Amino acid sequence: MKEDLLEQLRAAVHRLVEGSGEGDPPAFALDVPRSADHGDFACNAAMVLTKRLRRPPREIAQQLIDTLGDAGGLVERAEIAGPGFVNLWLSKSRWQGVLDEILTAGEAYGRSDAGARRSVQVEFVSANPTGPLTLGHGRQAVLGDSIARLLDHQGFAVTREYYFNNGGRQMRVLGESVQARYLEQLGRAAPPPAEALADAEASWPEEVDGLPVRFPRDGYQGGYISEIAEGIRAEHGDGWADDADGSRFGKVAEETIFAEIRVTLDALQVTFDEYYNEKSLYEGGKLEAVVADLRERDLVYEADGATWLRSTAFGLDRDRVLIRSNGEPTYLLPDLAYHREKFRRGFEQFPYVKHAAGALGCPEDAIELVMNQFVTLTSNGEQVKQSTRRATYVTVDDLMADVGRDVFRFFMVQRKAEGHLDFDLDLAKDVDWKKNPAYYVQYAHARTHGIERKAAENGVAMPAPGGVDASPLQLPEEIELLQKLSQFPGVVARAAETREPHHVAYYLRDVAGQWNPYIQDGTRHRVLSDDPALSNARLGLALAVRIVLAAGLDLLGLSAPERM
Repeated sequence: MKEDLLEQLRAAVHRLVEGSGEGDPPAFALDVPRSADHGDFACNAAMVLTKRLRRPPREIAQQLIDTLGDAGGLVERAEIAGPGFVNLWLSKSRWQGVLDEILTAGEAYGRSDAGARRSVQVEFVSANPTGPLTLGHGRQAVLGDSIARLLDHQGFAVTREYYFNNGGRQMRVLGESVQARYLEQLGRAAPPPAEALADAEASWPEEVDGLPVRFPRDGYQGGYISEIAEGIRAEHGDGWADDADGSRFGKVAEETIFAEIRVTLDALQVTFDEYYNEKSLYEGGKLEAVVADLRERDLVYEADGATWLRSTAFGLDRDRVLIRSNGEPTYLLPDLAYHREKFRRGFEQFPYVKHAAGALGCPEDAIELVMNQFVTLTSNGEQVKQSTRRATYVTVDDLMADVGRDVFRFFMVQRKAEGHLDFDLDLAKDVDWKKNPAYYVQYAHARTHGIERKAAENGVAMPAPGGVDASPLQLPEEIELLQKLSQFPGVVARAAETREPHHVAYYLRDVAGQWNPYIQDGTRHRVLSDDPALSNARLGLALAVRIVLAAGLDLLGLSAPERM
């Protein structure tokens, strides 16, 4: 609908500027006003044309209205507002025509081939296999999966990838943590005092009660570490007690933890096409190749025993360490190698390390980064205290057990990624559909199936595409519903283009916010009535609402229940 109107407006503007001799007409905006009193659409073309035509914008606005006319039956009326906006109301028949458009397209409504099957890689979650997924990881999982769904919906060839970060210092510390708990269970080591674990500034004893303290100062404290150690002891007894390092312990821990991460992601219905192993970068000489190539470009230097990236050459605030003085790479070096490998595999877009990758010959404009803020959890109006170091955090599994997958996903995606997310546990656990926003949307969908079941009981068939006369839909709220449903393709296109799935969540709440009250009024908006034509039109409207809600819920990874 909007594109049809834009085409008519462009033609009208072109006629107004013909003969001005100043090239093509300038670009203008056509937007949906916040208030319905200002029309279905508002256009700023008259103000944009003021300089070109050298006339007052309101005068140009009137000329534009006269030139546009009814736009081939599309426009019912037009008015000038403010300094020269043109507010436009479309004819009811055009809005009614949206119904058959949706029913004919069915599940394809809102889909696009704009992506032209271009290859896009979305890398997300990529949590280190050092512990269970926390709420921050959960938000990343839902955001990344929703973005991938949106891009796929818009015609891109999407690959979902998990960067399996299992190299470097963190994995060494993980192995040492498990090894220490194993030795403690065998009585060959003592755990550090609780006060030392709780306070990073507290002194760290070398032994307690005559036993050495093997647990690393910055070790992983969660109970899952002791459980992994117990599993090793159950299988191997004291056979690993004399290991010189924690590499075997680290391998077992990595495999155990990542298997649990996979289970959590499966429960979230988040799947991946590729798992890229960080160790392959260490073993394949790719890290050394990155350093050599950067050195050749005079972007690497040595200082204080470490190897540095000259990142100030890119306009950044300071240089960064690539290799520590002890020879261990920082996270930056394998990340650079990983991203270069992505381009070599033929992907056009994905998140991360733009400038240094650009210095290695990778096009910076093909790298996108979607940032998300932290997640805090509140209950009874108070924030639930969490600490990763002390392992007192709430995991994705914990929260999903409390609220369910659908509610978890909706809450994680209903706010802009860059904004802080306050996860209201009390609201998420509330089963009242009128209060819980996830249930509010799902219930709107379920109601369309309830209407169909009621129709079947009364021997009334649901309308088929092309068989719905929408002209009986005359009430303002019915036209407003059709207007809202017509916006779905644009909302999805915008969400995909901006990588912001929260637009879909907002939109679904708006649709549900119009449909639920409409159905609640069983007198004025009675679907099955003595008027067959009106019943058929309203059944068609219910189907159109179902199509849009089901598609939107699927884009966010939520189920579309038939009963609630």
